[in-house]
Amino acid sequence: MLRNKIEQKWAEAVCADYGTNGPIPFSVPLRPGLSSGKAIERADGSWYEWHTTWRSFDLRAIRKTAGVQIIRKPVTIHGVTYDLPTTLVAENIGAAAELISRAQEEPQAVDLGRARSLAASLNAAGATPTATTLKATYRLTDADTAVLFAAMAWLPAHPDLSAWTARQLPIPGMHSKWLETHGGLLQTVTGREVRAEVRPRLAVVHLTYVDPDYIASEKRRHDAWTTGDTHDLAYTPRVVLIVENRDCRLWFPPVENTVVVEGNGKAAAALLAEIAWIRTAEHVIYWGDIDADGYAILDRLRATMAIPTPDGLPAKAVHSILMEATDLHHYADHGVNHNKAGRPIKPSSTRLAHLTRPESTACDAVATAGPARFRRIEQEAIPLRQAAARLEALISTRS
Repeated sequence: MLRNKIEQKWAEAVCADYGTNGPIPFSVPLRPGLSSGKAIERADGSWYEWHTTWRSFDLRAIRKTAGVQIIRKPVTIHGVTYDLPTTLVAENIGAAAELISRAQEEPQAVDLGRARSLAASLNAAGATPTATTLKATYRLTDADTAVLFAAMAWLPAHPDLSAWTARQLPIPGMHSKWLETHGGLLQTVTGREVRAEVRPRLAVVHLTYVDPDYIASEKRRHDAWTTGDTHDLAYTPRVVLIVENRDCRLWFPPVENTVVVEGNGKAAAALLAEIAWIRTAEHVIYWGDIDADGYAILDRLRATMAIPTPDGLPAKAVHSILMEATDLHHYADHGVNHNKAGRPIKPSSTRLAHLTRPESTACDAVATAGPARFRRIEQEAIPLRQAAARLEALISTRS
């Protein structure tokens, strides 16, 4: 029980040295569920075995450990009064840890030496340690911890970060994606949201023109749109189809007034939601893999596009093709259970609130934690002519 108490309260106890909270004592009850002499008399021999073992432990460990005391209570058993231990109290985490060590138990799960060192380093860097920040810092690898403290030392001398993107910051040891993972912790300990201070990465969207009249002009079919650049599309699309696979974009069959956009995976919502010609298209449609990731992308895109942008672009409904339960069954022969590295595709417990019922049914079938016939149908396995026919049917229905 004392070990469990330390694992629950170690961060608060270490931070107490820095005034973020009061001292954290550690106390555990010692009586095994018996509160009276009569109850002890009715107990089997295990209670007496416990008492003998505890007395031996008391003599061997308790009296040798500073800051530890035993609270006792008189209990009468068979007419004889015993002064029995009821509660063990360690004044601080150091005393509690030393007691466990003297008891010759396994080492504590938390390395208190490392925890204290990290708390001292946070304090020296100007961040008063709290239980939350200390736990988060403790969970970092040694390499990531070194980057955190390097960033804390570097940032005060650089109040203006607008000359760098998040991946360009010249902080010692910081790799290109460190800030994406640990930016929240860095903000907590420095008070600066570095991800918002740096120069934004411009969104580059690759697209293909598939309007048949435009194709007949024999002008360029493949293009790229960069946010903030001066750029006009070859034509303003009435329909925007967002796909994940490059082959599906490059070779999509002709469909009137349509542009096919490569979505760029989980970044699709952030990349596409701010583009005016996508927001103002009459139809925005998503087609992705039938798997947990594909539905997560659709869910996020739908949620993002449902909110108007700060600069006045309207909310936009996003529909899907080839991602419903009937499609799951129709193309089941293309289902797979392993990813490109040959590893089994894992289920997903993520709750997706923006799927339609037919989409949710298909998602549950492939992402379930229980048995699944397959976990993925890749969109490139579906004939593009069938995809184009489904797109045209949806456009006709929505119109």
